[in-house]
Amino acid sequence: MTSAPVPLDDELTPQQELARKLTLLLDVVVAEGNTPYTYRAIAEGLAEHGLSLSRARWAYMIAGTGPLVTDMALLTGIAEFFRIPPAYLLGSDDDIPERVDAQLAFVKKLRAKRVVSFAARTLGDVSPEMLRSITELLDE
Repeated sequence: MTSAPVPLDDELTPQQELARKLTLLLDVVVAEGNTPYTYRAIAEGLAEHGLSLSRARWAYMIAGTGPLVTDMALLTGIAEFFRIPPAYLLGSDDDIPERVDAQLAFVKKLRAKRVVSFAARTLGDVSPEMLRSITELLDE
């Protein structure tokens, strides 16, 4: 049994690129102070517009595995659910929507702060200088 070659960071498969975009959208929801969307919430939102999304399909879409989802109606529905231009998910627009881009830096900083906070609690008696060094590394 052979496994598929792992692409380099700058060589994402179309499935991985879609997964990256979906994950970014899910992160933005949290960064904006909202409760993370569950599969159920997304599926119900799509169902209101006559669209269907199985749990298995959603799982492989956000994992970047399985067949590439090219259903334009579904991708448009997901984009509308997240209130972004459908072109972002349909692949015809590589520009990150302004709302998503604005939150991306915030999400990165938030994650870094959580890591530093966790490290501070876990490591206990780490010097302030060491914590500053860790923070600087995370900011790069």
